[in-house]
Amino acid sequence: MSDNKRDQDILIDFTNSLEESIGPQHGISPADFASIEQATMETHGRLQKLKESGEIGFFDLHKSDTKPFKKFASRTREKFENFVVLGIGGSALGTNAIHSALNSSFHNSLTKRKRNGYPKLLVVDNIDPDWLEELLQTVDLKKTIFNVISKSGTTAETMSQFMIVVERLKKKLKGKWKNKIVLTTDGGKGVLRELADEFNLLAFDIPNNVGGRFSVFTSVGLLPLACAGVDIDSLLKGAERMAQRCAASSIMENPAYLFGALHYLADRRKGKNISVMMPYSSKLYSVADWYRQLWAESLGKRYSLDGKECFTGQTPVKALGATDQHSQVQLYVEGPHDKITTFIEVENFSRTVTIPKLFEEKEALKYLGGKSLNQLISTEMKGTEYALTSHNRPNLTIRLPKINAHAIGQLIFMLETATAFAGGLYGINPFDQPGVEFGKQFTYAKMGREGFEKMRSELEEKTANAKRRTI
Repeated sequence: MSDNKRDQDILIDFTNSLEESIGPQHGISPADFASIEQATMETHGRLQKLKESGEIGFFDLHKSDTKPFKKFASRTREKFENFVVLGIGGSALGTNAIHSALNSSFHNSLTKRKRNGYPKLLVVDNIDPDWLEELLQTVDLKKTIFNVISKSGTTAETMSQFMIVVERLKKKLKGKWKNKIVLTTDGGKGVLRELADEFNLLAFDIPNNVGGRFSVFTSVGLLPLACAGVDIDSLLKGAERMAQRCAASSIMENPAYLFGALHYLADRRKGKNISVMMPYSSKLYSVADWYRQLWAESLGKRYSLDGKECFTGQTPVKALGATDQHSQVQLYVEGPHDKITTFIEVENFSRTVTIPKLFEEKEALKYLGGKSLNQLISTEMKGTEYALTSHNRPNLTIRLPKINAHAIGQLIFMLETATAFAGGLYGINPFDQPGVEFGKQFTYAKMGREGFEKMRSELEEKTANAKRRTI
């Protein structure tokens, strides 16, 4: 492998998570790593079987054919002012994370020329009535295309948005409303697939073997990202590079396994049941948002694979450096010993901003003059790292050479694989979400969906007998 290729690799510095740095009470020891060797090999074998059988498909998404997405993007590039994603959870968070990282932070405020002709990208991932109504009143429906994303076609939030949008489009555009809708859904079944066939709507398929929170490298993410001008080929090349590195069975040779093992051991051996992700880059803040769903929904489980109650999972928390040095770090440094912190560091920002030499007569400000914001944010991260380590708080750093599609592709794939691996160590299924499904059933019952009459009756009885206490 060329040194140039290695120079593009993201790296994990886990020095400050080890007992040699923060002591045996809070740091991971060689004995801790040795204690999971058998579980590591078993999990590696299980994941390989899931990959080879095709049961779990996210491992090979870097091989996806991007031509259909790029072709669609080229057709819509000059035609539309706005590309609006209607989706929630895994249908929204990954797209937003990569868009925020790779496009201008003010992409939607730029002129079309400065966006290179690409439309604004708006991700509507909630059903707040004020927010949705304000958005629909703001965009020109004639210049807007809506990408409706739901694998099942029954996601209550997304389908409600869809129905509202279709009604508005029909009123505004009459029979031409179909030209403003593109669907992303299951390839062969579900309500959205039925509607695509019935109304001859353009639809992209979501692979059957890829779950929502692992789906950003499918049509779920690649279509809107291509339409917003992201280099999706470089994104997948980054994922492919990380897939090569994650083929190793050894924790110390596999970045994803290392990340998963450190968090599992910190939780189970050291009582660190909170996972903080703290990028020192505003452009990567939404990556921490995406990670929260990935880690929480995958690992927060009541039952193990053998059906026993286990109640696993760390609580993921997002923070932003240097912003949250002034809001959360006091807790992290001197509060309960229940956290492991992951910094994301950018070695080379795309710009250097120099602090001017002003007010040199003021000793409290003079030292800043002539330095750069790049130096300052790097130093502040090192300061937070030092403070945590000095107080025996485990932390590690994911280091990106720069923020580009190749690096982000690596980061996303690494965290997905780490999640799958950690699930194996916990002995749970990281690819389902029964707790979420229970909440969905409550909504179906209360909102009057057919087939949920019994549950609705039970809920009404409980509500009638319940005494609400308010003040």
